[in-house]
Amino acid sequence: MESNRQRKVAQIIQEDFAELFRKQAAESKQSFLVSVSDVKITPDLSIAKIYLSIFPQEFRTSIMKEIEENKTQYRNFIGQKMGKQVRIIPQLNFYLDTALDDVEKLEKELRGEGDNPIL
Repeated sequence: MESNRQRKVAQIIQEDFAELFRKQAAESKQSFLVSVSDVKITPDLSIAKIYLSIFPQEFRTSIMKEIEENKTQYRNFIGQKMGKQVRIIPQLNFYLDTALDDVEKLEKELRGEGDNPIL
């Protein structure tokens, strides 16, 4: 069960990264969208798991690789944003969120457009 403090810190992280990724996408020559779908934080506020949805799909591996390479800069960014609110700046772990893809695939199957035979 999450405490109020965990929820508040997770919400701050989610909002700050959503704004950062929106700016980076706007400055990029390629057109893509990175959205922060969820942030989970440990009870001691030391580790933040950040779930990202990236569209279109062909950019996922390259964007995730770039995010992993720049993890320290992202931690510095979040440290500047919330340095006065927390003692420890959380370690950031980024994960690809494929929940929307799973929903789309399931809806296709239910409409009979997938690989499953219609009974």
